[in-house]
Amino acid sequence: MLAVNSVELGAVPPEQRRQTPFDLFLIFAGANVVATTLQVGAGLAGRWSFGQATTVIVIGAVVGAALVAALAPIGTRLGVPSIVASRAALGFSGAQFLALLLFVTNFAWIAINNVIAASICARLYGGEQLMPVWAVGAGIVATVIVAGGPRLVGLADRFAVPALAVSGAVMTYACLGATWPAPDAAPASITARGFFGALDVTAGYQSTWLLMFADYSRYNRSGRSAAVAVFLGLALTAAWFMPLGFAAATIAGSDDPGAMVSAIGLGMWGALWVMMATLTTNFVNIYMSALALKSLRPSTPDAAGVWLIGGVGAALSVLSTAWLNQFADITLLLAGLMVPIGGILLAHYFLLAREVRVEDLYDRTSRYARTGGWSIAGVAAWAAGAVAFYVSSDIGGTLPALAVAIAVYSALARTRGD
Repeated sequence: MLAVNSVELGAVPPEQRRQTPFDLFLIFAGANVVATTLQVGAGLAGRWSFGQATTVIVIGAVVGAALVAALAPIGTRLGVPSIVASRAALGFSGAQFLALLLFVTNFAWIAINNVIAASICARLYGGEQLMPVWAVGAGIVATVIVAGGPRLVGLADRFAVPALAVSGAVMTYACLGATWPAPDAAPASITARGFFGALDVTAGYQSTWLLMFADYSRYNRSGRSAAVAVFLGLALTAAWFMPLGFAAATIAGSDDPGAMVSAIGLGMWGALWVMMATLTTNFVNIYMSALALKSLRPSTPDAAGVWLIGGVGAALSVLSTAWLNQFADITLLLAGLMVPIGGILLAHYFLLAREVRVEDLYDRTSRYARTGGWSIAGVAAWAAGAVAFYVSSDIGGTLPALAVAIAVYSALARTRGD
């Protein structure tokens, strides 16, 4: 596997784009095979039947993965990371604001992953009083590995990704063999409001990977193969692990991660799976945050940035279940901010097919720095898309937010010549 984890904002030359589509698939699959993916499915338990939940999960997995995958060819075309590519549509200042948003919100994801791992490991080994120790320990281990450089991350992934696949198979077998409780009543029919609300969570969860669209695909030569790899990496893992989360929560009668793993009798396999999943996902989260920090403060040393990000994420983990209690709300909040960005980038790079010179993306005197570095079309479309997401929550905000962002950006960009 090609190591692509160095914190580098510069463009990747064509001769260095030697990553295979399978490597790209593994990166996205390893990132999405994580306990938070289980928690999305667990959040649907108790309301619908397994078949109903699986239907909305698969549709959401496909919709969210398709949005991220559609942007992957931007990375192969330009060779720049996502934050830099966004400068063309948002302007320098707009992209910096996006980098700040990514940098801050990723702390929540790092902490949530650590807390879920701690919940399971503490239940099996040491009890609830050791949850803070497990949570901070998971954060420190991930930070140490990322700080060790691309080779150490590559070696860790070589072990962790196969371990995730094996543990996931064991979890699937455990759910199939467990005794499911008899339902208290017939499952409720899926209303339009309920369906679209759940779609916002399932597709929105996938869209939280949106700002990773070019970070890794820039090491590939083919935009088509990169898009397929990203789509499969996200869609297949979500369609597998979200239903497992639903099943485990139903069997346990609780969406607490420790209770879920305990109820299906995973024991050591559950601890292994969640710890490996936490590490591989936080490798990516720390890397994305490091790129964002590099964009905000280019002079920040790589090692210092990694330790700052991993250290703060580990420290926030001591908030324990407070993160889990707000999981769905955090997902919807970030989805409302990320989905419009996807629409803006689709409009700029594909619908309007704007010509972008790589050197202009780094030139503070280029057209992307005018009007104070803010793209009027980009900022207006971002705001309009976010408003559409939240005001349409009763009927599902994902598709309205995407449509509004595309329409507003396209109209203003044509008018202003952006």
